[in-house]
Amino acid sequence: MYHTILVPIDISTPELTQLVVPHVKAQVSLNDNARVHFLTVIPIFPYYASLGLAYSPEAPDNEMIRSEALSQLTEAIKPFNIPKSRMETHLATGSPKDRILGLAESIQADIIIVASHRPSMATYLLGSNAAAIVRYAKCPVLVIR
Repeated sequence: MYHTILVPIDISTPELTQLVVPHVKAQVSLNDNARVHFLTVIPIFPYYASLGLAYSPEAPDNEMIRSEALSQLTEAIKPFNIPKSRMETHLATGSPKDRILGLAESIQADIIIVASHRPSMATYLLGSNAAAIVRYAKCPVLVIR
C-alpha cells in the first residue's frame, strides 16, 4: 500500500494523463491516507512552445508561463476526482526527469506513476524521461502506456 504517490503530468499531452487516471484512482482507493502529489515541469527556454505558446525571439514572461502551466495542471487533474485535502500540486522548471526525481526524494514518494510515450527508434522501449525515472528512482515506478 502506498501512502505518498507522485504523478508527473505532461500538460502538453493530455492523452497521456488520461492513461494514468485509473491507475492513480486504484492506488488512492486502496489507502484512505494516501496523498497524491501532481507535478508538471515547465521545460527551459526555448521549449516553452510545448505549453501552447507561440515561438517568439523575445524571452517569455516567466510569470505568465507559470500561471498558464498551473492553470493547465489544475484542469488536467480534475478527472482524478481526488479530494483537495488528499492532493498537492507542484510546478517546477527545468529538466523533467531531474525535477521528478528531486521531488520524489524530497516528499519521500512511495511510488511514482508516470505515463510514457509510445516508443520510437530513438527511445526503443520507454520515453527518455520515463527511462531515466525508472533507472534512478529510489522507489517503485509504475509506467503506463
